[in-house]
Amino acid sequence: MNVQIAEWTLLNDQNACSITYLCDVSGLSEGEVNELIENGLITPIDDNAMAKIFPMHSIVTVSSARRLRDDFELDSHGMILALTLMQRIDDLQSELQQLRAHSIK
Repeated sequence: MNVQIAEWTLLNDQNACSITYLCDVSGLSEGEVNELIENGLITPIDDNAMAKIFPMHSIVTVSSARRLRDDFELDSHGMILALTLMQRIDDLQSELQQLRAHSIK
């Protein structure tokens, strides 16, 4: 018998996690996560706090960054560029859906 154990995490804005947790779940180094922060791809809840705390949905971003890095053998600059472009595409698709919804009314 093969038993699989899964860990579920609620990815919402009410829960938060540390930079260490983001590194652990994504496989990125702390330096790579800091580059994502510097480039505005993930944002701490409070920029002025000593310990950076992030919304749980940041896990999706750091995991995507690691997959891009590993799957396409990207350096950190390529990883950030690819992730930035993917987020921009998502934003444009959301905006297009909103415009389509308003034009139907």
